[in-house]
Amino acid sequence: MTVFEGTFTHTESLRFAIVIGRFNDLVVNKLLEGCQDCLKRHGVDINPHGSQVDFFWVPGSFEIPLVARQAALSHRYDAVICLGAVIRGQTPHFDFVAGEVAKGIAAAAFQTGVPVIFGVVTTDTMQQALERAGIKSNLGWNYAMSALEMGTLMRQVKGLGTQSYDRRLTTGSAAQVLSGEANLAIAPDVSSDQIPT
Repeated sequence: MTVFEGTFTHTESLRFAIVIGRFNDLVVNKLLEGCQDCLKRHGVDINPHGSQVDFFWVPGSFEIPLVARQAALSHRYDAVICLGAVIRGQTPHFDFVAGEVAKGIAAAAFQTGVPVIFGVVTTDTMQQALERAGIKSNLGWNYAMSALEMGTLMRQVKGLGTQSYDRRLTTGSAAQVLSGEANLAIAPDVSSDQIPT
């Protein structure tokens, strides 16, 4: 069996979209800094005028899934990183927004086949959000690591579809698949003179 894993090297050709919700910008800007730092330290050119990372700013977290899906549908990116912050208030607004954002980001990945990284911090308080955006650790770094790993992994997975089938054995028998125009499968116990012409 073959093991496929994403890597954090050979990132020069990877392309990323980062979709950022402006609301709670004190937290979100710190997440973005952590994300950019990680990408840069792994060889990605984070210059907005460069060719590896595009930045999409949206009003808030609720708008992130739509833009993330459109970016993924373009097939220009190896991964889309979604950054935002939803902080619980005294109304049920938090539950609606957090749930819909999570569903929308997951749907964008499933519908497009492009990794869409959920980097939306959902917390009960501003203090908890700030802790996750740099006071204790910066989850922006983790979200970038996930994008690097998934981007490189998906390149490997997509490469499976282009491999030649003439080296594979069919499942359940010892028959070999031969290359050629007819791609005939010949069982080992059948001689060539028994094959109908």
